[in-house]
Amino acid sequence: MVNPMDGTAGVNGHRIADEALLDDEKSMLGNDPGGMLRATASAGAQVRESAALAAEVDLSMLADEGRPRAVVVAGIGTAGLTGNILATVAGPRCPVPIIGHRSAGVPGWVGAADVVIAVSASGRSPEALAAAEAAARRGARLVAIGNPGSELEAMAERARAPFIGVPRRAPARATIWGLTIPVLFAGRALGLVKVTEADIAETATRLDADAERCRPAADSFVNPAKALALGLAGSVPIVWGSSPLATVAARRFGDTLAANARYPVMAGALGEAGRGRVGLLDGVFGGLAETNRDIFADPDETDESVTRLRLVVLRDGGLNPEDDADEPVAVEERRADAIQTLAERRGVRCDVLTAEGGSALERLASLVAVPDFASLYLALAHGLDPMAVPAISEMKELANPIVDGIA
Repeated sequence: MVNPMDGTAGVNGHRIADEALLDDEKSMLGNDPGGMLRATASAGAQVRESAALAAEVDLSMLADEGRPRAVVVAGIGTAGLTGNILATVAGPRCPVPIIGHRSAGVPGWVGAADVVIAVSASGRSPEALAAAEAAARRGARLVAIGNPGSELEAMAERARAPFIGVPRRAPARATIWGLTIPVLFAGRALGLVKVTEADIAETATRLDADAERCRPAADSFVNPAKALALGLAGSVPIVWGSSPLATVAARRFGDTLAANARYPVMAGALGEAGRGRVGLLDGVFGGLAETNRDIFADPDETDESVTRLRLVVLRDGGLNPEDDADEPVAVEERRADAIQTLAERRGVRCDVLTAEGGSALERLASLVAVPDFASLYLALAHGLDPMAVPAISEMKELANPIVDGIA
């Protein structure tokens, strides 16, 4: 196994990912003592469990006062991403704005005409707690989502607001679906999204199937997540989404690559990339990498002798099935084709994942599942424990000593 402190040195001092580790299930699982692979494989179960828990909560009070002026989804990290998912699943025809808020409190304009959804896997993040407190003080409708028995639940009870308890069994980044489904239920109660029981069931089934394809026992040549991880190894990943839905998945992949595998990554919308960031393909990690390589390097090691960009394009049809405008979809598809051509011309390798499924929720799941596993396998290939991230723990201790129970 590779020791994360003194791991195998590769070219330019980089530690090389060990493919053999990924095909040795016992050794690989030994590097995952926190069970992140197991937690990620539970995505389908998370969907079913959180849907059942949300169904037990009376959310009718959210709709009693009619359509809100705006919906604010307050949270940080993975919890914050649930706001983007709600907005994406609601689609461009959503009758009210859905705004993600990732700092303490709520925007200054929030008042009695608005709804605040406070989300925190632990139930104690400062951002969600401050948002719930501000919403109650300003008379906004509030729904809280988080760990049962937490401070967030107590705050919701004091405000007489609905609380959807989602048991926390893993780090928030491994429980994205457990947090997302209750947010979608709240959006459905407000009449903002059309998420049916069939959509939820099909999404859970999709996640189960992808977990089976990406299982630890499957060798890298048949496991799409292991193959993607090994392709990214030693590179600077860039992840672009071709549509709003695919962009949410791209940003999710960027988050998991950074947190699980400790890889620097750029992620965003393909449309934004075409306004300047596509120039990275001509930079020192892109098209210029070949001309800047060591002239004394072994020609047989050209591909590994310098750090290169690795492009991941997440493609999707774009708009929700019920939307009949196809021009934006055509533009997005042309951009995706163009970026793949540009990468090929510059010798930048490109992986393409295409969304599958009938509903927006299922298509999103199809773009999230394999990359989630890939981020874990990339960490494990380098001998890293994907759960234990010392810098995250130290950051919490330094920034939030009281919140984290540290004197």
